[in-house]
Amino acid sequence: MEEKLLPKIADVVNALPEMPGVYRYYDKEGKLLYIGKAKNLKKRVASYFNRDQQQSAKTRLLVKKIADIQHNVVNTERDALLLENALIKQYQPKYNIALKDDKSYPFIKITNEHFPKVFFTRQYIKDGSEYYGPYTSLHYVRALMDLIKQIYPIRSCDLNLSPKNIQAKKFRVCLEFHIGNCLGPCEGRQTEEEYLKNIEEIRAILKGKLSTIRQVLKERMEEAAQNLQFEEAEKWKNKMLFLKDYMDRNHIVHPGLGNFHVFGYHDDEKKAYINYLYVYDGTVVKAKNVILTRKLDESKEYLLEHAIIDTIPQLENKDPLILPFELNEDNGLEDYLYAIPKIGDKKKLLDLAHKNALFIKKNEIKKNVSIPNEERILLIMKEDLRMKVLPYHIECFDNSNIQGAFPVAAMTVFKNTKPSRSEYRHFNIKTVEGPNDFDSMKEIIYRRYKRVLEENRDLPQLIVIDGGKGQLSKAIESLEELGIASKVNVIAIAEKLEELYFPGDSYPLHLSKKSETLKVIQHIRDEVHRFAITFHRDQRSRGTIKTSLTDIPGIGPKTAELLLKKLGSIKKIRETESSDLEKLIGKSKAKLLLDYFSKETQ
Repeated sequence: MEEKLLPKIADVVNALPEMPGVYRYYDKEGKLLYIGKAKNLKKRVASYFNRDQQQSAKTRLLVKKIADIQHNVVNTERDALLLENALIKQYQPKYNIALKDDKSYPFIKITNEHFPKVFFTRQYIKDGSEYYGPYTSLHYVRALMDLIKQIYPIRSCDLNLSPKNIQAKKFRVCLEFHIGNCLGPCEGRQTEEEYLKNIEEIRAILKGKLSTIRQVLKERMEEAAQNLQFEEAEKWKNKMLFLKDYMDRNHIVHPGLGNFHVFGYHDDEKKAYINYLYVYDGTVVKAKNVILTRKLDESKEYLLEHAIIDTIPQLENKDPLILPFELNEDNGLEDYLYAIPKIGDKKKLLDLAHKNALFIKKNEIKKNVSIPNEERILLIMKEDLRMKVLPYHIECFDNSNIQGAFPVAAMTVFKNTKPSRSEYRHFNIKTVEGPNDFDSMKEIIYRRYKRVLEENRDLPQLIVIDGGKGQLSKAIESLEELGIASKVNVIAIAEKLEELYFPGDSYPLHLSKKSETLKVIQHIRDEVHRFAITFHRDQRSRGTIKTSLTDIPGIGPKTAELLLKKLGSIKKIRETESSDLEKLIGKSKAKLLLDYFSKETQ
């Protein structure tokens, strides 16, 4: 069984993105074995299957049991660390160490009381206080707390500083007041209004709204510099730089964002791919992938509703939904509030869920060995080439000439990713004089599809142009003249860097050299090269290259070919001096040419 699973695992690993994320290993019974994080998912997961790696016996045993791999992409390595920790706590996989499961990350807490305290803690208690985090670096938390305390003197005592107690003068200032760490609110030396103004600015720092605090630091730096206190000015400057570098805003943690369910969605003709994220107190604590198979051409709204009902157990959690589109009216989710955000933090989380859903879709296509290989490749090509339909029928075009002489063109056809050689066609260029690949391409595209329309035959799903943006634009011109530019997908492949160009897009697409899409396009391009060159050589060898020159008595195909190769066109031959013609073809043949041309003008 183990050997049969290896090709499937290899396909999954090859399909993983080179992005930060969390990966999950499952055995053949679907049991979760292990959860891990990675800065680069593809490299990290691939390392488990590298026999050159020195691995412990426990790791080798884990690898032998892996039958499936799932993953979620995130935006930063820090996000991966937080999501990994949340998932380990939720699922407690067998191969994750207990210490990691027990690990808690620090928060910064602002207490809910008169003259609130600010400190860091690892305990999250619902006591009405505000919590910011969690933070992955204890060093950052301590440095941040040190910065806050230096800028804003805040109390650290546990006294009940109610207005009644302060008015009754129950307390006396302590050492913290005398060394400047507190302004003495316990004796009424600092009003609650002034204190809460400082707390509001601390909130701004913790939420990433840095303009206020930057201005405060700048003013203190400038004031110290004006007073020639350069060491003090340098201290405030360093604090400004630290504050600038400190904030690590991310899309996994959003202080104060609340609780909600996020659903990302992608689909194709056969399946829907849904990524579910549950955000609790601003932190993603659950992630799940759902794949639904269409049975009766169900709508995307119906499939998403089914996934929601299946994902949120018994609908017991009535937190709002963040969705990619509107649901049907009669959906069984009337008790839920839902939104379709267009901007802001919730939109960023929805985008993240979309990204994960797209990766689920791509991975499912690439690892699904139950469908024919041709169809699997077509599905991959459809995604890579931004198509709405599968490219069952592809036609590729190329021009061929020898140093500008005797231009011809060729077309090759692929059906279901394989050559259909009986449908290959060649063209003699009729309307273009001299070497002009752009106009030659325009001519053959127009001639080919004008005939297809006249004969009422099916258009291909994809047209491939051998060349760059110039040839592509000329091909589009012909398709627009025929009124079919919107009915077919067209791309161009530039040979040197194997770049793919799309109409209206200035930036080319670079696919991996191992990409199956690129391999199919290269194959059909190489076929059209071969077919065009073979046709050209056959024409020459049979002497079938015929021009008005070969109508001149004494001028044969070889002489005509030589003249066109060197001079490019009949017009240029007419304009060439007799001495230059004699050098090319000799005096007698040059005289025949000149006499012929002179008779034409009489």
